[in-house]
Amino acid sequence: MGANSSRELEARNYLEKHQIIELLNFLTSALLFFRPEKPREYLISILEQLRIAKLTGVAFPFFMDNSNIVAMFEMMDSSNKGIISFIQYKEALKTLGLCTADEVLKDDGHGITLEKFRREVNKRTQEIWSAF
Repeated sequence: MGANSSRELEARNYLEKHQIIELLNFLTSALLFFRPEKPREYLISILEQLRIAKLTGVAFPFFMDNSNIVAMFEMMDSSNKGIISFIQYKEALKTLGLCTADEVLKDDGHGITLEKFRREVNKRTQEIWSAF
């Protein structure tokens, strides 16, 4: 293994250990979802909220409130059946930065209800924030 390979491996291990890629994916998704006028200031405020939450034990910042989750679900449920497909579910999680392209999710063969979608978005958001 050459010096470059060793440095690449060290860099990859560092990023994985500190979950930097997941953080950047989530920040990018939030940025694209809300499209603030001042993106740098918005990102700084998110990171500041995260720092305060870690120090004080207050709730971590959630950028997808219930109305956002419902709106996203309703856009995917265009036939108004109250369920979305597993593929739509996984793509939505990827779009939100809550799932990687190579993550294996278990499809139980049933459609995804709003409640399951909401629960999973909130759970995954909490997991991401609590890891930092």
